[in-house]
Amino acid sequence: MSADDAISPEQLHERIRGGESVSVLDLRDRDEFETWRIDGPGVDAAQIPEMRFVQAEINGTTAELVEDLGEPIVAVCARGAASDEIAEQLRDAGVDAVNLAEGMNGWARVYVREAFGADAGDADVYQYRRPASGCLSYMVVSGGEAAVIDPLRAFADRYVEDARDLGADLVAAVDTHVHADHVSGARALADAADAEVWLPAGAKERGLAFDATLYDDGERIAVGDAALEAIHAPGHTSELCVLQLDAVLFSGDALFLGGVGRPDLESAAPRAAEGRAAAPRGKGADGARGLAADLYDTLHERVLGLPETTLVAPGHYGDADEAGEDGTFAARLGDLADRLDALSLDREAFVEFTVENLPPRPANHERIVATNLGRDELADDEAFEVELGPNNCAVADAD
Repeated sequence: MSADDAISPEQLHERIRGGESVSVLDLRDRDEFETWRIDGPGVDAAQIPEMRFVQAEINGTTAELVEDLGEPIVAVCARGAASDEIAEQLRDAGVDAVNLAEGMNGWARVYVREAFGADAGDADVYQYRRPASGCLSYMVVSGGEAAVIDPLRAFADRYVEDARDLGADLVAAVDTHVHADHVSGARALADAADAEVWLPAGAKERGLAFDATLYDDGERIAVGDAALEAIHAPGHTSELCVLQLDAVLFSGDALFLGGVGRPDLESAAPRAAEGRAAAPRGKGADGARGLAADLYDTLHERVLGLPETTLVAPGHYGDADEAGEDGTFAARLGDLADRLDALSLDREAFVEFTVENLPPRPANHERIVATNLGRDELADDEAFEVELGPNNCAVADAD
């Protein structure tokens, strides 16, 4: 395979980000395609299983299989091997086609950093995004120190290198809650950079099995000349805390640009003191309703009362969300209050809407939660595999 026969995941991301029209031929099974695929503005994706190309090559009908897709075509499979062969078959049939190097596994390793254009007081803020899952993390740099909010384990080395390049010592790894969609990088950062691990105090009640500095409502996490102030924001999970830095609100999974946090993922691990006999509040439909009611209170009593100019920096973004002029995914709180119908519902209607519109749960969420609580251990390659797929931590807006 020559360089002209393949496109790297990073190159594909730049094309999609630049608004180019991209035709993706996905050779995986239909259920894999429906669950998780390359998407975005300008992407025309089609799923045609690999076996159909075997027969088409015999019949000389390869080009006919993709006649509805514009060229050039990017062929995709799980790891890039099968799609390499099919891309070559397409080229032999006169179709302009390239292979996505490393397939969906390579796509999952794309990680992009953008500097926030908004004012964050005495700090500089950088947003990290993982296009394959929509996960967002943040680095706050101030006074020669750096903190990472909601770090991903798969990219722990990247945070350390970036902090060094920015002339800062990485001193804190802060999780807003116990994540169910990705393996946290907080402990990996503690090992790599001697950073302090910070978790909301409620994580202890959920069965936290490793040493961490616990923070609660109103407490401040110092980063150089700046500080992150915690606001307890139960709903997505009982322990979730959003973090305020000057006019920026790191909203975790409480509030997104296109919806609100789902309230049903807390059932994934038992509480330490109570064992398996006692269910966390988030377990089952009744628990989801309780946390949905908590989320309504959080949004209306704690978040929406902040200044309308507050910049909401969420924990995830979706395919329908648009980046701002600085390339980051964020929005002013007042704009979200005006735009999201879910925020205008009364309490009862909000609860009903939230629990009746839950997306599929993130893949392997129970094992991910257990790992993030320190109750299970995963090798690096296992950790990468279990979090492949969409995050699915949001309930899309009511409209």
